[in-house]
Amino acid sequence: MNITRRGLVGGAAFGIGMAVMGTPASATTRSRACELQSALDAIHRAGVPGVFAEVRKGRDTWRGASGVADLQTGRRVTPTQRHRVGSITKTFTAVAVLQQVERGTVGLDAPIGRYLPRLVPGARGDRITVRMLLNHTSGLPDYLPYAFPSLQTFPAAGSTRSLDDNRFRQFSRAELIGMGVDAPPASEPGASTGVYSNTNYLLLGELLEAVSGIGAEQYITRNVIEPAGLRNTGFPAGERIVGAHPKMYESFFGLIDPPRDYSVYNMSWVSTGAGLVSTVEDVNRFYGMLLGGRIVSPASLEQMQATVPVISQTGEPVMYGLGLHRFAIAGCGPIWGHDGTVWGAQTMTMVSADGNRQLTVAMNLVRWNMLNASGQPQHHPIDDALSSLYKQAMCD
Repeated sequence: MNITRRGLVGGAAFGIGMAVMGTPASATTRSRACELQSALDAIHRAGVPGVFAEVRKGRDTWRGASGVADLQTGRRVTPTQRHRVGSITKTFTAVAVLQQVERGTVGLDAPIGRYLPRLVPGARGDRITVRMLLNHTSGLPDYLPYAFPSLQTFPAAGSTRSLDDNRFRQFSRAELIGMGVDAPPASEPGASTGVYSNTNYLLLGELLEAVSGIGAEQYITRNVIEPAGLRNTGFPAGERIVGAHPKMYESFFGLIDPPRDYSVYNMSWVSTGAGLVSTVEDVNRFYGMLLGGRIVSPASLEQMQATVPVISQTGEPVMYGLGLHRFAIAGCGPIWGHDGTVWGAQTMTMVSADGNRQLTVAMNLVRWNMLNASGQPQHHPIDDALSSLYKQAMCD
């Protein structure tokens, strides 16, 4: 979904789950593990109830956690828990579409109207290509303000009432796509700068169903998740997550105070755009295999890494390929991955260009930043603590 990367809550600080794999562990490796644990503890102390991560460097793997999974009971968060990973789902959907491109059943530069004429009719369907959906240059706006109408006047007014109204609502993809297609366009199809929109990835889900003959979630499970050996990744069948998981607290820039748990939620509102549940281990495994050339062909991976500037939902520019971000961290080389948020949950995954370093970090608090008088998120210590973790994990 990826509305923003920010939130606020306090709690007692403690770290658990430190693990370094590699025998024997050198003093340098032990020191690095302590540094990574301290970085997680700092995120927790800055206000995130629970944070957990897996970091890989070469053949070494470290997992750690800090804080609580449940503010009421004090149950600790652990690095093996499942989590809603939000728009990280988009990479899985993009991979599934590129599989169909490799098989010749979908043309990357073919118009979406060829496959889904009823959903994107007329001249618009003729101009918008599959590639434009994948890299957010279709010009189709996001359906989210229409699915959650109480947010439409935010930040000047508005409320978060829609979040609760939709908790158990079952949306269809076609219904949500219709909201985006019928709304005023965000830009012309194929514009040099794209606009991030979940409408694009729900259309890609419908495309998968049209060409495969089975449900999009079922196709992604059979052809992407299972072949990659991801045992704890999947689309939840109902509102609840199966297995151990943290509660997921939404602050929405201080409008929800104290933050509210949305771990029980019908995820039909994001579907193939942001509906997956996974673990930090599975996410690292998937992106490591993808960037290592073990999931799609080299030609497809090259297409995925061909980026264009895209305006994110926070108004910030990002370099976006076909279901992949290219990140920039001062002092580091190129980094690939994706971030994801849904109500109450946030995940970030990063892979260095050479594949030697990986980080996946998950948090159970989102949109912690308060807004200033002009409606812009104010800087928060959590932002600094996260930046420090990114540098610790991804930079020499």
